[in-house]
Amino acid sequence: MSDQWIDSWLSAPRFHKYVTLCGNDRGRALAVYEWNVALGQALMRDIAHFEVALRNAYDAAFTAKWAGTDHWLLSPSSPVVMPIWRIKANRSGLKRGTDVNYVNRKAVDSAIHKCGGVSATAGKVIAELNFGFWRSLTTASHEKSIWVPYVHFAYPKGTSRSAVDSDLRDINVVRNRIAHREPIFDRHHNPTQEPRQIHATVVQLMQMFSSDAANHVSSTSTVMSVLAQRP
Repeated sequence: MSDQWIDSWLSAPRFHKYVTLCGNDRGRALAVYEWNVALGQALMRDIAHFEVALRNAYDAAFTAKWAGTDHWLLSPSSPVVMPIWRIKANRSGLKRGTDVNYVNRKAVDSAIHKCGGVSATAGKVIAELNFGFWRSLTTASHEKSIWVPYVHFAYPKGTSRSAVDSDLRDINVVRNRIAHREPIFDRHHNPTQEPRQIHATVVQLMQMFSSDAANHVSSTSTVMSVLAQRP
């Protein structure tokens, strides 16, 4: 019986990666594809739990230091939406002024619109914003406006912004690969993005917010068991 339906389903170029990896054994290639999906689901569960902890920790840190009358995320003077100009080199190497909050401002405006506009509540808007938004709050461009006055209070004293940002970047990369059904088991060229390491990073960061929550995620995670089931 022909198995060409696999190529029609997954697309020949996508499936070819697995076929090549498995020495042209198409049956095993399909099994590895299914295993990669299962691994992604297991890891996404851990990441999803971490994402909730991350945004709630950031909201608490902002709220504790925010002096405005409106919620920090809904205020037009919020440092996550106010234009922040930085000089950066573009693709041609030319240095130009760039509003590093442009993307975040669009994200917040879109979230507020989806949550009812002027009647939107902070809780709903927070839940609507994606992982990329929360990850962006630790970039070097936001160190003076967001990390120092607000976000660093979510972490233990002395925590390195750049280290946190690097970890969040890796988690975001792998999260996006899972969402697009891309291979996540072949990250050997980026060791910090291997599934085993991403799981460890998620648990380590969660420990900074809540050791109980981190222990729960770690003890109930299926990432390690799925990793051991590779065809």
